[in-house]
Amino acid sequence: MAETRAETIKTVLRVTSGNFLEMFDFFLFGIYASHIAATFFPNDNPFVSLMVTFLSFAAGFVMRPIGALTLGPYIDRIGRRKGLIVTLLIMAMGTVLIAFVPSYATIGIAAPILVLIGRLLQGFSAGVELGGVSVYLSEMATPGRKGFYVSWQSASQQVAIVVAALLGFLLNKILMPQQISDWGWRIPFFVGCMIIPFIFIIRRSLQETKEFAARKHQPDTREIFRTLFTNWPVVLGGVGMVMMTTVSFYLITVYTPSFGKTVLHLTESQALLVTMAVGVSNFIWLPIAGAVSDIIGRKAILIAFTVLAVLTAYPALSWLVSDITFGHMLIVELWLSFIYAWYNGAMVVALTEVVPVTVRTAGFSLAYSLATTLGGSSLAISTFAIEATGDKAAPGYWMSFAAVCGLVATLFLYRRKSTPAAEGKTAAPHA
Repeated sequence: MAETRAETIKTVLRVTSGNFLEMFDFFLFGIYASHIAATFFPNDNPFVSLMVTFLSFAAGFVMRPIGALTLGPYIDRIGRRKGLIVTLLIMAMGTVLIAFVPSYATIGIAAPILVLIGRLLQGFSAGVELGGVSVYLSEMATPGRKGFYVSWQSASQQVAIVVAALLGFLLNKILMPQQISDWGWRIPFFVGCMIIPFIFIIRRSLQETKEFAARKHQPDTREIFRTLFTNWPVVLGGVGMVMMTTVSFYLITVYTPSFGKTVLHLTESQALLVTMAVGVSNFIWLPIAGAVSDIIGRKAILIAFTVLAVLTAYPALSWLVSDITFGHMLIVELWLSFIYAWYNGAMVVALTEVVPVTVRTAGFSLAYSLATTLGGSSLAISTFAIEATGDKAAPGYWMSFAAVCGLVATLFLYRRKSTPAAEGKTAAPHA
């Protein structure tokens, strides 16, 4: 039993390693947004420079649905293991490109174009990376523990957040601000490049899931697209569910360093400490939420925490901006982390259950990618909303809207009672 448990842990680590790299690189872009703006997108107006940087960040999310439609059917046809290796290679190309592109002052307009290409490659890969990982974990899970297993997909992202924030915090202690702005911000990106070979080696040792290997019929691409089209209401409902996850996640993690520094005028070190605390909080709550959803079902948790987000997101941020302190920011961010982690711990596994099995990777990835196109734009949307309204708590409205989307989608997908799924007391939604 101990040997089996050890092998299971190793498999989970191999599967989620690429997820770690994806979020590590994405999060670095948020931490160093102001430095990236000055390096690649210089402008006399700091707001314009930052907005263009956030729009280039968002461009990667526009590529996600394309990646989902291209790579999703490919993975559903050839297998989970081979697909996860392909996504890692594409993601690595984008990471290396961003890390080594010279500045605008050195090569002119080619600099922002190359950075944009790097973001597009990362987005194309990420369009199916998360779906591939979630499906792999759901198919390897032991009976009654699918929620717990799948939750480690999101938990691996939190480790990346903590590591990235810790690196940023240490750089702020070691280097002078001008050194960080000139070249120091690239160091964490170089670290990401050095991680790539290690992750590639451990992913190559993955075995195909038994569930996929046992199938007697593997659908071709045309059949996969036909099934996706037939089940478009399920995909659309999945988009609504994921909206709550992506918006809240990017607000409390990737946006936090910029929000704390440029909006609340706290120090960069303070904002990074809050971000590290959020990552730790998410890491703790996610597996707990996934395990609880195996016991009481997904629906109750999804409804409870979307309602909680609608009622408290804007009031919490309003309280913060009315009296800005490090302690208040920490309290508010940890509260929003609690809401996000519990919702997401039940949502991701629920999405793997509602999508038809023959298009599980493609359907999951498409729904997730379409939602992330908007959720990943939260940095630009929040920055614009604050500038347009003059209300520093305006991102709370955006999170509340996303929570309403999640609530409506949950009620739609679970609108009829059906036979409980194999996962303990979990009721499978009507699809």
